[in-house]
Amino acid sequence: MVVSSINPHNKEIVVRRRIASIFNKREDDFSSLEEYNDYLEEVEDMIFNLVAGDDVAAFEEKIAEYQNENADVILINQARKAEELALAMAASKGPPAQTDNTAGSSQGISVGAGQYAPTTVGGQPRPIGIAPQPMPLRGGPDMHGYLEDEETMRIRTERASTAAGWSIEFSKKRAFEEAFESLCV
Repeated sequence: MVVSSINPHNKEIVVRRRIASIFNKREDDFSSLEEYNDYLEEVEDMIFNLVAGDDVAAFEEKIAEYQNENADVILINQARKAEELALAMAASKGPPAQTDNTAGSSQGISVGAGQYAPTTVGGQPRPIGIAPQPMPLRGGPDMHGYLEDEETMRIRTERASTAAGWSIEFSKKRAFEEAFESLCV
């Protein structure tokens, strides 16, 4: 297998994925932890040599031989991995979602957007839709109920700038220095 890529990390990723799909035994496939660790070490040595380009032909032959001898085990382990992945995906989705249509409920309660709909007896209410979010209005009353005029907004902006470490004097000084530096150069 020849992988040509400018980025050596991409080459290693491609090799690792390929080898992991073939050498896919797990710890429970071995009688002892030592045998499993030897297997992992052999796989890592193979990956290292393939990425480095050392004796690639011999390792490709070894991979093909292993693949022919263990085709049934490889397929079983791939099927087991796919089944575990499907179970994990099903578990991550959680229980089936309830519909927002409450017209068919026995209580006959209609629920608008942003409200809570009743569930089974003793259950938690579930939110329905997204409630309309308030839009901030510029120049209107702030959170304390005071109206903001232009002077108040200017003062607030100035204080925020000062708190962030910026000052008008610093800006003027920097502009002055840059203007005279361009004349001197």
